[in-house]
Amino acid sequence: MWRVDDFFATVGDVLGQIWTAATTPVDPPDQTVVLAVALVALAVVVVGPVWRVARHVVTIAHEGAHAVVAMLTGRRLDGIRLHSDTSGLTVTAGRPRGLGMVLTAFAGYVGPGLVGLGAAWLLRAGYAVGLLWLLVALLALLLLKIRNWFGLWSVLVSGAALVGVSWWLEPATQSAVAYAVTWFLLLGAVRPVLELQAQRARGRARSSDADQLGRLTGVPGILWVVVFGLVTLGCLVLGAGWIVGPVAA
Repeated sequence: MWRVDDFFATVGDVLGQIWTAATTPVDPPDQTVVLAVALVALAVVVVGPVWRVARHVVTIAHEGAHAVVAMLTGRRLDGIRLHSDTSGLTVTAGRPRGLGMVLTAFAGYVGPGLVGLGAAWLLRAGYAVGLLWLLVALLALLLLKIRNWFGLWSVLVSGAALVGVSWWLEPATQSAVAYAVTWFLLLGAVRPVLELQAQRARGRARSSDADQLGRLTGVPGILWVVVFGLVTLGCLVLGAGWIVGPVAA
């Protein structure tokens, strides 16, 4: 007969297994595997049809960064919407100007690269499986603020894929996936900045984060695009160095 005590014991056992797996360092894959998954991630970013699907992951990180910084700066997070065309919208409430608004607007395009940099740091420390479970936890928190069906579906699919990898696959495969996700975040953070400027050049992005920052600060939008590019490229260079360099003791 099913009992509440049995349910909580099962949940506790599952959480204990997850915690043990997440906090136990694992050996990094062979450098050949690391470079191979880097090439796969690069191909995903470069090949147009594949990128149009994979870009949803970058959008999740982009909007998630807006949301986190908004809350850290005291703004109220009303909701996040993710759209099928890979665009997104994070709605916050608070002062229409000021440092909090500037930081919130700035966070989006640099967010995926910074997440990738943090992921590279965890890989360098040996926590590849821990990285996967941390991403699952972050997606679960993000899910609470999603306000449209496509966004809900997008986050659920991403989270389910990570749970499947983290729970059922072998440690070597989990590690390879963690490296692939990290490479994709680092490499994939750069292309949206280039796409942003291409859209601005055609007059199609007048409400972009860069132009919003321009109106908030008086600094031209093109300079903010340059800053986005420098930050994402910096994350890529530093993160790649951490990934391919010696593992921290």
